[in-house]
Amino acid sequence: MAQQVTNFGRFYTAVRALNPIGDRDEVKKCLVYQYTDGRTDSLREMTRAEYDRCCEDLERKTGQKDELRKERSKTLKLMQKMGVDTTDWARVNAFCLDRRIAGKEFARIGAEEHPDLRRKLRSIEGKGGLGKHPAPAKRRVVIIPTYPGGEA
Repeated sequence: MAQQVTNFGRFYTAVRALNPIGDRDEVKKCLVYQYTDGRTDSLREMTRAEYDRCCEDLERKTGQKDELRKERSKTLKLMQKMGVDTTDWARVNAFCLDRRIAGKEFARIGAEEHPDLRRKLRSIEGKGGLGKHPAPAKRRVVIIPTYPGGEA
């Protein structure tokens, strides 16, 4: 059987949140053994379905999924306020991929990165918004009347 999961970052992030100190290797083996119904204790031998089910349960237990959803919602609301069409994921991703914004797709932005992103967006908004530059200040011409004799 070919290895179905090659990136285990999601799993280890959830395990760190669940057990910040202690023997993570032992925790990993126990979790994998449990979610594979005793078939293996190796992450590499898990099927995609087993891995996803395990990660979803861990994220639910640690509250990570709810936190991420709330952070994404706040960011999308601000983006929508700025004029980004948040119903079109291609536009949202194109906007976020700009290195000055986030440098990655929206789905890849972690919960801990969203507050910084919103700070950047508010800064952009304060400077006039997207694609809008503040109009140059209009010059006021003051005409000083002169009186006969040349004095003002």
